[in-house]
Amino acid sequence: MEPTKSDNGDVLHEFFPFFKVYKDGRVERMMPMEKLKVPPSEDAEVRSKDVTISTEPAVLARFFAPRGTGPAERLPVLIYIHGGGFSIGSAFHRVYHEYVSLLVARARVVAVSVEYRLAPENPIPACYDDAWAATRWALGHADGNGPDPWLNEHGDFGRVYITGDSAGANICHNVAVRAGRAGLPAGVRIAGMALVHPYFGGTDDDKMWLYMCPENGGLADPRLKPPPEDLARVGCEKVLVFVAQKDHLRGRGLWYREELKRSGWGGSVEVVEHEGESHVFHILKPQCDKALDLKDKLVDFLRGNAVGKA
Repeated sequence: MEPTKSDNGDVLHEFFPFFKVYKDGRVERMMPMEKLKVPPSEDAEVRSKDVTISTEPAVLARFFAPRGTGPAERLPVLIYIHGGGFSIGSAFHRVYHEYVSLLVARARVVAVSVEYRLAPENPIPACYDDAWAATRWALGHADGNGPDPWLNEHGDFGRVYITGDSAGANICHNVAVRAGRAGLPAGVRIAGMALVHPYFGGTDDDKMWLYMCPENGGLADPRLKPPPEDLARVGCEKVLVFVAQKDHLRGRGLWYREELKRSGWGGSVEVVEHEGESHVFHILKPQCDKALDLKDKLVDFLRGNAVGKA
């Protein structure tokens, strides 16, 4: 992710394939996403709606719930954080809307998919702060007095899960560390965290992360490279890490598993690897056999079941 000086004299920085920054401050995304957004829907299996987490700063989320829920039925709560190099993507993007809908229908969970502010216009740590705000908003329903009646009545806050892919997986880890530091409301238990192809530094992508986070601690920044003291505070009981054989981030996912074990954290951690696949293949090729296998294993995890090998 080398920052380059473009032949175009108006371009200051270029981080392929994410964005360019011009001398006048304009940001041009190389993969425009706005036209790929879809509204919430009322499908046969899942209904969704958009909710406001905060007005200042503006933080939104898309809420998903399965149909056919009984009057007294309580369902696990899923916090989903999308990927995209901290700079592209959206909870409202068709791919993520459909992906979270599938998880909700198959695992029978309710989900809060976070629409965090994107860098570089909103420098890091905006994404971390927004994800934490959305998580606190969701967990604030545990006492039955939150702003969303459906979540008050049907959320099972003894079974909370956090998951995301790539940059979103990095953000998930940081949310779990904050939860471990701050503690959780009465009756709340984060049962598990699933990290799909997580980013934890150690690659050329670090140059872009450092650019997007002007107030950083260098390559040892704890949000980029979690230290043992943060890993020991991860506020959940079990972690599932997905890696892909051809992914340039594969080694960092394996590193995270080993460092989590060494930190003294008291939970259980497991890795699932998909051979012959590259980064976020489950998003780019959602119907391929190994993408379906990844979804099956993630659904099992969200159901509280054991996860088999790939």
